[in-house]
Amino acid sequence: MLAAIDLGSNSFHMVVARLEHGVPVVVDRIREHVRMAAGLDADKQISPYAWASAIECLARFGERLADFRPEKVRAVGTNTLRKARNARAFLDAARDALGHDIEVIKGREEARLIYLGVAHAVDQGSERGRRLVVDIGGGSTELIVGERFEPVQRDSVQMGCVSYRRRYFDEIAITRKAVDRAIVAARLEVRSLESQYKALGWDVALGSSGTIKAIDSVLRANQWTRRGITAEGLDRLLDALVEAGSVTELNLSGLSAERSPLFAPGVAILRGLFESFRLEEMTASTGALREGVLHDLVGRISSEDVRDRTIQIFQERYNVDRGFAGRVERTAIALFDSVAGAWPIDLEDGRRFLSWAARLHEIGLSVAHSGHHRHGAYLVRNSDMPGFSRDDQELLAALILGHRRKVTRDRLKAYVNAERVETALRLSICLRLGRRLHRVRRARRLPPHGLTASPEDATQLRLELPRDWLDEHPLTRADLEDEAWLLGSAGYSLSVGFSPGSGSVGPASPSS
Repeated sequence: MLAAIDLGSNSFHMVVARLEHGVPVVVDRIREHVRMAAGLDADKQISPYAWASAIECLARFGERLADFRPEKVRAVGTNTLRKARNARAFLDAARDALGHDIEVIKGREEARLIYLGVAHAVDQGSERGRRLVVDIGGGSTELIVGERFEPVQRDSVQMGCVSYRRRYFDEIAITRKAVDRAIVAARLEVRSLESQYKALGWDVALGSSGTIKAIDSVLRANQWTRRGITAEGLDRLLDALVEAGSVTELNLSGLSAERSPLFAPGVAILRGLFESFRLEEMTASTGALREGVLHDLVGRISSEDVRDRTIQIFQERYNVDRGFAGRVERTAIALFDSVAGAWPIDLEDGRRFLSWAARLHEIGLSVAHSGHHRHGAYLVRNSDMPGFSRDDQELLAALILGHRRKVTRDRLKAYVNAERVETALRLSICLRLGRRLHRVRRARRLPPHGLTASPEDATQLRLELPRDWLDEHPLTRADLEDEAWLLGSAGYSLSVGFSPGSGSVGPASPSS
């Protein structure tokens, strides 16, 4: 059993599925209107009412997921949680209510997952050809061009039903002036993308999200279309909205009461996109972000994790020395395995992040050797990395930052939240030692080695190595002495003990 949760700006969705022969079969769906975006105040704080409503919803979701293992659930937050200044505090409360971690994903990652959900929902006869996918949410709109299951171009633009209602519409009134202003604003918002998308081209346009499905439902219920959403149908719908004059007077067949307050802004945004991209027709898709999250989760379980492909692409882009990175990776993971029992870090997560960090720890060399750990951390933190949440990118960046030179908790706090600082520090220690043991860069067989922590104090570390091997490798010995000194600034003590059991190498002042 798997579950995917979408904490959207207007609604929270959960889909539960059973995995059959590698294919998720949906067995349960829950949707609740929470209106998070409408609950953001002028200071971009989640209001007490929106907070309480969201937590109550997640507690109900959590009851449904009470027996689910953590790796079988993925919950993602979108635009509102990207913008809210008190999102971190909210996420702490939300995690307690849901009983599972919640990731905040970037706009382009949201677009990728939306496309994945739509692509899997398209029937087999329509698989071939290029698609334009549009998803209009409460706070943002995602645009994607792709083929089969791979997006070619994806963007997230800052326009949504809630933000456009606040900006261009009265609380109740629907006027022609407001509609026209919203259409023009939508066109201006995507103006810089028009040429790129038109150059790519597409064979079919598909719409995702509740807004587009609601538009399709109203057009069909009123017989204003025979083939999905059309430009002519949108014009007739806008005329009807203006004629009604207000939200309270809306009485359109196919339109639910809960959708009415945000319906006019959504229609205006879609009409603007039709004009910008010269669309004549669009088909509403049953697939959306939550289905994309579900299929992405299936990929992770079946060893087809898109994050591994992202790491590989970054290695190619930044000309990483893969042989050296692989050696550092294997040694860092082996050191972590030997000490993990003394540290409260999930073994699978620790191995996964160490692997990714080791493979990318030298990408900053593409900028400059001096400070390349900082350059690498910047690239990872700020790049578009399909499959990674914002928090995961920041943890990965923290490990790359901490793989050399002085590392302190304060430096890592600039990258990760307080709860993950110690995890980042401990994983970076394993990466640092893995890199030190391969300082000569050429392939060589390391002797038996291991890293242990004192049972009384997990900051007291001991690296076991044979005495004669250290005597034969003076550069490595000097490197480890430097490392012991540097780790002292982070509050960790490192001694190098000899496997036979006599003597040790402690910290020395750093060599030049």
